[in-house]
Amino acid sequence: MATVTMKHLILAPLRGFTDAVFRNAFHRHFQGIEEAVAPFVTSIKGRRIKPSHLKDLSPADNRAMPVVPQILSNRPDEFICLANTLVDLGYREINWNLGCPFPMVAKKMRGSGLLPHPELIDRMLDQTFRGFSGSLSIKTRLGRFSADEMEQLIPVFNRYPLARVIVHPRTGVQMYTGNVDLKAFQVILTRLSHPVVYNGDINDPATFKFLESGFPTVSGWMLGRGLLANPFLPEMIQSQGRLIGSRTTRFERFHDDLVAGYSRLFSGPGHVLDRMKGFWRYFTADFPEGRQIMKQIRKADSLDHYRQVVAAVFDGQDRWECPQLPVPEER
Repeated sequence: MATVTMKHLILAPLRGFTDAVFRNAFHRHFQGIEEAVAPFVTSIKGRRIKPSHLKDLSPADNRAMPVVPQILSNRPDEFICLANTLVDLGYREINWNLGCPFPMVAKKMRGSGLLPHPELIDRMLDQTFRGFSGSLSIKTRLGRFSADEMEQLIPVFNRYPLARVIVHPRTGVQMYTGNVDLKAFQVILTRLSHPVVYNGDINDPATFKFLESGFPTVSGWMLGRGLLANPFLPEMIQSQGRLIGSRTTRFERFHDDLVAGYSRLFSGPGHVLDRMKGFWRYFTADFPEGRQIMKQIRKADSLDHYRQVVAAVFDGQDRWECPQLPVPEER
């Protein structure tokens, strides 16, 4: 009997979504994810870091799966202080965010805003490796404005002992629109001397299979929005589509676990309601009549009202099928 090789699937850092509550609930109800990169924490001035700043990274709340903290920073002294604090908490690898595309971040020369400045990234890495005691990885995009920016960045990355480089093959200004640039990704994969992780638009098993066959040397695969829309996606990739148990029952228990977790985390039901409405922007992609469901959920004006709406949604689902995106022939 042939041995099935597990794919190295990684939960993406999606701020406002894939926090410790989500990571733990996901681990309890689904399979297939090997590790998670946590949503970024921002470096701060000074050497005193308050525990509240690292609340989502409390070791006691992050035992379910291996977690890699991510830092958003453009100052080596601040980065080193925060990164070493995280290493002292028990984390071995720290990820530097060079990919955040949001204008508010990029205009402050953080995230993808640093990509047009290879000299600043070089200086940051040089100073960081002089004072950081752990392992460092990078999450990046092709560039801020153009994929050509990576031409200057690859030699910089190759000069340092990075654990891996996670690449989302879009530019920062693209945000999440347009196609991923697989030709540019192939160049990066060939020229980088570090393990490379692919991140971007893995929404169904067919697309994963297409990408895996095209990039057999990739060391890992990061799932983000596709996993939020369909939490069964990692299992479907790992097991070639076979799932255990009722999808509706499993998803309902996962949902209720999220509500309970955020009810413990937040100070009032209004915050829980807002968070769960955010999730349903993704969840509804996996339900028939998703738009109508989203309209009902948006109208919920209290957590009790929300629970009633969601209960009715689950009662009406004997089963549902994941919408399959067409496998791209060529990109």
